[in-house]
Amino acid sequence: MFYNLNQFYIYILASQRNGTLYIGVTNDLQRRVFEHKSKMNSGFTSKYTVDKLVYFEAFGFIKDAIAREKQLKKWNRQWKINLIEEENLEWKDLAEDWYD
Repeated sequence: MFYNLNQFYIYILASQRNGTLYIGVTNDLQRRVFEHKSKMNSGFTSKYTVDKLVYFEAFGFIKDAIAREKQLKKWNRQWKINLIEEENLEWKDLAEDWYD
């Protein structure tokens, strides 16, 4: 679906609407979201069931994706919520039908 050797993504996962948020970066969004949903790695997202993809951005260069991830992690919570709701007002899981 998203396979491109020169494509990188920042993404925001949520536990629920206005719930716990997680920001990450990857070169394979579909695989990485699957790992979160499957709780393949013990850690923050597994512990708090943060597995709904509510926002993502694509980049052509990893350095740009990492810079954006770092920027978003410094934002206050309300700015992150506003960013999500600009594109996904209902907080729909954007990956809900990827794995049928």
